[in-house]
Amino acid sequence: MEYLEFELPIKELEEQYKKACTIGEDSEVDVSNTCQQLEKKIEDKKKEIYKNLTAWQRVQLSRHPNRPYTLDYIKALCGDTFLELHGDRNYGDDKAMIGGLGKIGNQSYMFIGQQKGHNTKTRQYRNFGMANPEGYRKALRLMKSAEKFGIPVVTLIDTPGAFPGLEAEERGQGEAIARNILEMSQLETPIISVIIGEGASGGALGIGVGDKILMLENTWYSVISPESCSSILWRSWEHKQTAAEALKLTAKDMKKLKIIDQIVKEPLGGAHKDPEKNFKTVANAITKTYNELKKLTSEDLVNERMNKYINMGVYND
Repeated sequence: MEYLEFELPIKELEEQYKKACTIGEDSEVDVSNTCQQLEKKIEDKKKEIYKNLTAWQRVQLSRHPNRPYTLDYIKALCGDTFLELHGDRNYGDDKAMIGGLGKIGNQSYMFIGQQKGHNTKTRQYRNFGMANPEGYRKALRLMKSAEKFGIPVVTLIDTPGAFPGLEAEERGQGEAIARNILEMSQLETPIISVIIGEGASGGALGIGVGDKILMLENTWYSVISPESCSSILWRSWEHKQTAAEALKLTAKDMKKLKIIDQIVKEPLGGAHKDPEKNFKTVANAITKTYNELKKLTSEDLVNERMNKYINMGVYND
């Protein structure tokens, strides 16, 4: 188990608990009361820490190496029903962007999302979840297929941003993302977007124009990462915590600003602490949201989606 810096008090208590249990097993000393007291202390400490997280601490949790990624969600939600589809029919198959058909219960969905890796080899293979233009074009191709057959779209967002490499720009990174935003705004099938980790910049927006935006409790959504913001404003990454607070990037901030529609609660300590419980919560949230959206006609669906984004923000004439 990996602990973040602010979780070290929990680590100390859990180590004390393990030592006490070991003593009880290896000797005839009754340590049951001590173990119960330590269990209560651990639970209280967890509640104290996780219910008072700063914006930067939530950013850290969203990047936790044990946190489930897009494929983990899809496998848990769909089981053996998921059929991955490949390629943009133009340039190639981007491994950072995955998509395909799957079922939650008896309802089919087109799942699309960025995939990071669990170790160095797979992170390189998946380009750290940073898609190239062909990834966004593949996503659009799948969305258009879903529209043709009347299948709702579920996008799972978890990216530090679109790939900023020279070759990506040469192949039209900006155009690909802009095209997706335009086409998604007019897509005549329900779109449910779920932020499961990092939601950074245009990389997230390229698959994030949904009828309903759901955001897990310990995730973030912003035009820029705290580190990059700090680097631009202060010429140093040292102010990333201040930048995280200023960017208003947490789920609570996004809900207050009416950028997202729902905060999905995570198990205490984050999605990685109890993945199965987290998967069930997300599945229920998707199903409930789709049951609301399927009542709308295609015309009403598009009109409401367009109005949703037109009304965002505050401005003066």
